[in-house]
Amino acid sequence: MRQCEKDGREVNSKVLAALGFFSVLLVTASCAGRLSAPVGAGGTRIIQPGAPGEISQIFDTAELEAIRGLGYSEADVRFMRGMLPHHGQALDMTAMVPTRATTDSFRGMALRMQISQRDEIRLMERWLDEREEEVPAANTHRTMITGGLGLMPGMLDPQQMEQLASASGPEFERLFLEFMIMHHEGAITMVQTLFNSSGAGQESLIFKFASDVDADQTIEILRMRRMLDERR
Repeated sequence: MRQCEKDGREVNSKVLAALGFFSVLLVTASCAGRLSAPVGAGGTRIIQPGAPGEISQIFDTAELEAIRGLGYSEADVRFMRGMLPHHGQALDMTAMVPTRATTDSFRGMALRMQISQRDEIRLMERWLDEREEEVPAANTHRTMITGGLGLMPGMLDPQQMEQLASASGPEFERLFLEFMIMHHEGAITMVQTLFNSSGAGQESLIFKFASDVDADQTIEILRMRRMLDERR
């Protein structure tokens, strides 16, 4: 009798295990059906992740062939040209930190930002140069300010730059964080404008660079807001 009960339990365990495995297969298949793109007459389909907060796009073979022929747009050029002086002003801001900040952690944060912005400036200059587009100097923002030209979103005006340069210690750190948060938010606005422009942001390098700017500066904004809260 005990042997029968034991055998019965083993059978039930095997049945339940089989049913569980089958359920996993069903769920996996169901999920795969939702996540993978259907394959039509065009052959393999590719899923391209969307920009931060945007849905992904699905392309079949024919569409991919057409996309390969897409070049950059005027909106892409405007974005790169505008982001160069935007980054240039950020370098001017971070250059003030070593002699005005009070902690090594604050200086380290500014240094990481400085290195990142310099690398991106080189990338933008190379991108424009390789396409034989005019490459504005990264310090063009100084002429934009003194000449009364329109500034890119989030950029500091002459009074704000002077206010920052005149401060030191905790007051400088507070102003730097407030102004750099505003500056980063302006860069994110520029990315959103790019992706909202018809035919813009399609080239792979532009798409990756703009997406990286959005993601990296969003993270830095969160970090700076925490630092700002600690100083209030």
